[in-house]
Amino acid sequence: MKKITIAIDGYSSTGKSTIAKQLAKQLEYVYVDSGAMYRAVTYFAMQNGYINAEFFDKETLIASLPFIKLHFEFNVQLGFGEMFLNDVNIEKEIRTIEVSNFVSRIAEVSEVRAKLVEQQQQMGKEKGIVMDGRDIGTVVFPDAELKIFMTASASKRAQRRYDELKAKGDAVSYEEVLKNVQDRDYIDTHRDDSPLIIADTAIEIDNSDLTRQEQFDAVLELVREVIG
Repeated sequence: MKKITIAIDGYSSTGKSTIAKQLAKQLEYVYVDSGAMYRAVTYFAMQNGYINAEFFDKETLIASLPFIKLHFEFNVQLGFGEMFLNDVNIEKEIRTIEVSNFVSRIAEVSEVRAKLVEQQQQMGKEKGIVMDGRDIGTVVFPDAELKIFMTASASKRAQRRYDELKAKGDAVSYEEVLKNVQDRDYIDTHRDDSPLIIADTAIEIDNSDLTRQEQFDAVLELVREVIG
């Protein structure tokens, strides 16, 4: 069976990572969470005092990029690769609302995008990969055999994200999460470098009212059509 590249783009909290992990496991493909890479850079910037609610020292972050080393390590118990920053596992730290509040601003920086896109393209040279993010089908893998664009209403996405954070014990309000979702949507779709758009050949899936199983079945059918 031939191996292909599967690019999954879409808005925040649409379940891109969930469906990508399911597909990678089903197909025995490599899974790459590109969003985790941007979150890792964001976490690095926060830890070093380069960004907060009132301040963003973009030039110092750019100068520090050569000192940011990212890699994934597969966790057998979890079934996916965890994010490591300079050899430290930061998978839990990058999933907070605090990181979410700044990640879109970090992702606007062209130098950050260039560094991460180069790494992502290297990961997919042999195909047999599922990668999710904001510009996978448009920039990272413009020739991907299958491109999917995930969307859902802001309210549904905020509720999913809120439930997820509460389950982890995070002290957040639904209103805070909804504002974060809306703010990220605006920044992601209005940035100058690689804005979030639907690739010409992408198939759009609105999962506002789909269960995870219904979503997986629909996407797996698309994969089978492409693979033949």
